[in-house]
Amino acid sequence: MPHGLPRKLRIAFILQAVMVSVAIVVGVYLISAVIKHSLMNTALKEEAAHFWQLYSASTAQPPPNTYNIRGYLVPRGHSPMVLPENLRELRPGFHELEQDRLLVLVDEQAPGRLYLVFLQSQAERMAFYFGTLPIILTLIAIYVVSWLTYRASKRLVSPVSWLARQVAAWDPRHPEVAVLAPDRLPADVQGETRQLAAALHGLGRRVSAHVARERDFTRDASHELRTPLTVIRVATDMAMAEDSPPRVARALQRIQRAGRDMEAVIDAFLILAREAEVEPQSEEFDVADIVLDEAENARALLIGKPVDLEVTLNARPRLHAPPRVFQVVISNLLRNACIYTERGRIDVILEQDQLIVRDTGVGMTAEAIVRVFEPFYRVDPDRPQGIGLGLSIVSRLCDRFGWKVELDSVPGQGTCATVRFQG
Repeated sequence: MPHGLPRKLRIAFILQAVMVSVAIVVGVYLISAVIKHSLMNTALKEEAAHFWQLYSASTAQPPPNTYNIRGYLVPRGHSPMVLPENLRELRPGFHELEQDRLLVLVDEQAPGRLYLVFLQSQAERMAFYFGTLPIILTLIAIYVVSWLTYRASKRLVSPVSWLARQVAAWDPRHPEVAVLAPDRLPADVQGETRQLAAALHGLGRRVSAHVARERDFTRDASHELRTPLTVIRVATDMAMAEDSPPRVARALQRIQRAGRDMEAVIDAFLILAREAEVEPQSEEFDVADIVLDEAENARALLIGKPVDLEVTLNARPRLHAPPRVFQVVISNLLRNACIYTERGRIDVILEQDQLIVRDTGVGMTAEAIVRVFEPFYRVDPDRPQGIGLGLSIVSRLCDRFGWKVELDSVPGQGTCATVRFQG
């Protein structure tokens, strides 16, 4: 799991450590600057004030001369030549002599000028002991606590990560749920994770049973539905071989056509029920032959209606697919056109790369076109024909074989359905 919870935790702790480190480094720099400037400036000013207080009491008071501070006094009117050369040009105020690594306060009062010199190395040593060192220790403590927290968090999420890896490895058709059985779970899978594993184990078992039932139903339905259709086809073939009145012959022909349609629908349903990886039995067929045959069948739905159905073959393309699948597609499109067209015409136009079925029926609104491919959706629920599955089946079959079905409709003027064979 490249983007799993452990990786996110690791990134979170690394970012936390980096941000804390940056903040502490900036803090060290600011503290050093504060100690060297503000604090030292304040300390030297207080030292100068204390000296002037003692000096006012006795002019024999010598300038401060300690381990950290060196002082020089230049009485008013005296030459500054008694000072070290690097201090002679300094004006009153606080100065930082980077080259000599000195911090100097020049304090001028009525008696004269006092020069207090503090070694910068001493200031840096104070900044280190009172600023840098505590912050470094704090940083180390934060790192140690973060590392221990990360290890503890990793131990807490490792059962969830293990569970996620097991579920991610499942084959949807044959999920390996036995590894999540309660007696096979690792010892560290406890609490809510164990409850989740038990729930997934039960879900996986139900999914496996459901898939097995669906597979058995598909196999059994294929066999059981074909058996009576075969009997009907053989019986009608035998009956048609004998001399029969025209009315009986027409009825037998309709029975045969209905049987062929039923076989095509069964094949289409079985193809949709199979996994996408299972390739159906396909062959190369002439599209025009199926179009002409289905148009002839559709004319029986227009008996008694002032509707003309015309087929125009501008090309005779050949497709590689199950012929009965395309038969179901064109049959549903023609059936819808016949049901929703009360007068006018239905044009079936076959091009090299597409099939067009155009009618002058009731048409559809834009809202209906958006939902027309949904199962059980009907544009006109008051019509007795159909249950709203035809276009849903057409859409799913076209998606299965890489075709594209499009609808263009105007209410009251008709609908144009286009099946594109390529893209």
